[in-house]
Amino acid sequence: MRTVAEIKADIDKVRAEMQDVHGTTTEVYARIVGYYRSVRNWNRGKREEYNHRKLFVPGTESVQQHLASACDCVSQQVVRDTVAATPEGSVARYELFVRDTCPNCPPVKDCCTALPLSGAQINVDSAEGLERAAELGILSAPTVVFFDHSGNEIARAHSVKEIRSMTTLRHAVAEPALF
Repeated sequence: MRTVAEIKADIDKVRAEMQDVHGTTTEVYARIVGYYRSVRNWNRGKREEYNHRKLFVPGTESVQQHLASACDCVSQQVVRDTVAATPEGSVARYELFVRDTCPNCPPVKDCCTALPLSGAQINVDSAEGLERAAELGILSAPTVVFFDHSGNEIARAHSVKEIRSMTTLRHAVAEPALF
């Protein structure tokens, strides 16, 4: 077993080695107008735009939640089959995740209000809404998460078409009128 003095000596040795590290210039490539190009060759305006970009770096547990969520939602057909296999009326409630600036959210909101289910509309632009979305691994808006009576997630939908295609909900959602 090593002593504290030996560990401190190793740390000091590594610190001294780190001060003597000399690197080379790194070539950075980024996407610009549809293709990747060296940032060094960009014009002044594009370089300024690049400097204003923000890098999204999620926490480790967020990445694991998102990956788990992505695995759960690999195929909408699997979700539809799951809902079709559940007994009629087993969907108890829903949670609808929306954003203020989302152009696709209003039709899904209208569709969900027509459902004979209790539900909650959660705005992910708020801190509480974003926290709830992270808990469930919601990656886009609009997303409707359907739950059974036990509180277990049954299915997810992202559009009116997907909601209407769920067999247990088909009777509850009126088809659009044809002119």
